[in-house]
Amino acid sequence: MRISVVKEIKPQEARVGLTPAGAADLVRSGHTVYVEAGAGTAAGYPDEQYVIAGAQLNTQAEAWANAELLVKVKEPISSEYRFLRKDLTLFTYLHLAADRPLTEALLESGTLGIAYETVQDATGLPLLAPMSEIAGRLAAHAAAKHLSRHGGGPGKLLGGSPGVAPCRVLVIGGGAVGTQAALLALGMQAEVTILDMSATRIRQLDVLFGGRARVLMSNAATLDAELRQADVVIGAVLVPGRAAPKVVTREQLAILNPDTLLIDVAIDQGGAFETSRATTYETPIIEVDGIRHYCVANMPGDVPHTSTLALTNATSVYIRQIADSGVETALAANPALARGVNTRDGHIVYAGVAEAFPDLPGQSEARQSVGA
Repeated sequence: MRISVVKEIKPQEARVGLTPAGAADLVRSGHTVYVEAGAGTAAGYPDEQYVIAGAQLNTQAEAWANAELLVKVKEPISSEYRFLRKDLTLFTYLHLAADRPLTEALLESGTLGIAYETVQDATGLPLLAPMSEIAGRLAAHAAAKHLSRHGGGPGKLLGGSPGVAPCRVLVIGGGAVGTQAALLALGMQAEVTILDMSATRIRQLDVLFGGRARVLMSNAATLDAELRQADVVIGAVLVPGRAAPKVVTREQLAILNPDTLLIDVAIDQGGAFETSRATTYETPIIEVDGIRHYCVANMPGDVPHTSTLALTNATSVYIRQIADSGVETALAANPALARGVNTRDGHIVYAGVAEAFPDLPGQSEARQSVGA
């Protein structure tokens, strides 16, 4: 199979979809690998390493044109839509429920779009989990930085000091993002509360944290009470393949302390706060009604070497299966991979995306994700 890797051009995104080691593995198996020149440089993988691995260096246009399977990290942006075509399989994060223009481009082109974030097996979301874990850890880092005076904040240390109370961190959502954010915040001596709506998950978190964090059932009254006390609120909710639920409304901003920092890790799926809009590492903070919001849309892109290794550790088995068997055989043999299909032959085939855009062409057999 002809497999291409292109340079990520989303602002401040430095990850790469395939490491030189991954390219070498595919080449040894008889596949042809094309890599856009410079694709891995910012992640610590210069072109020379891909050449040594047996890959062929291409321009952007050549890499797209040569591909049967195009492996990326982030969703294509508008300047890349022209490269989409019917005989292409695109394997990357897509987040379509929050991106109508890309959804329309995939449908118009007929591209087979397989989304990392909706590949789902018995353990959960294996291709989303590593980036969620990193994003959760980075959320705690962001909290510490932006509470400081030089970070634009009120000049508070997340963990306080002997005789000085620590900051209160409220984590909404106890999945991979929320768990890692809580663990790191606790490591910095913050006072942490986690809200979740699953009784099963609450019990798991209670055991995991052993009383070091407060783990509470999320409801309207509890959320309001916790928001009033929070120095940091981390939005870590996820509904696979769907737009994120808005767990904090604009009206609720009025009950926050004016110094409270909101960190929206769900921004790639549209955001967990009603007032969120995507930001970048260059300008990470927006202010709405006097409340600062941190809404960087590709947080793991700030640590591209670590993120690339974590991501490709998870994706490589699926890339190899598609390459070795062909995409149709791989999808038929692997139900987890098949759940990743979001668009096919000009139709939406994933239920969460179809629900987001009911006016766009869909198929009645659109897949519904099962419990994560």
